[in-house]
Amino acid sequence: MINEENKTAKTHVKDQEFTVPLKPFLGVLSTSPSESGVHSTIPPRYCGGNIDCKELVEGSTVYLPITVEGALFSAGDGHAAQGDGEVSGQAIESPFDQVNLTLTVIEDLQLKMPRANTPAGWITFGFDEDLNKATAIALEGMIELMQEIYQIEKTEAVALASVCVDLKITQIVNQVKGVHAILPHNHLFSTVVDKSKE
Repeated sequence: MINEENKTAKTHVKDQEFTVPLKPFLGVLSTSPSESGVHSTIPPRYCGGNIDCKELVEGSTVYLPITVEGALFSAGDGHAAQGDGEVSGQAIESPFDQVNLTLTVIEDLQLKMPRANTPAGWITFGFDEDLNKATAIALEGMIELMQEIYQIEKTEAVALASVCVDLKITQIVNQVKGVHAILPHNHLFSTVVDKSKE
């Protein structure tokens, strides 16, 4: 049962009532892969797909690589709530009557993997059958993003990431594992220092 007033869902298990806060998002956001053939919609990949990241809520900007003419963007798989990992393969699945999306092509942005600017912070993703490899891909993407944003060297970005970037398991159930790295908006501030006054 869903309570629209306070945006929660509730269910009963034996003699206990459980309440879950709702945080709607789309599980699938994707452009088309460049490889020819038929592609399963189950696993996420370098062009997006079944990402299933609960941070991609209203107000998020998702950046996806474009590898084919026209991008062939698709979206779907509405979720009302999901935990990181989606451990049983189940979320609170939710058909959406309406979704407002704005699509923009950024000509000079070259991406190898999806990234996002969300209310929670900047996010980079890694996908692989091996969870360690997925983690390394997500972290590499975040280090590159921090270098772009702050104009710093890789060693400096790694040092800063170690104290303010969170690594989370996005999902473990869609044939390949998903990891996302989050740089929260309120965790790292940059100001220009006038060294002549030191």
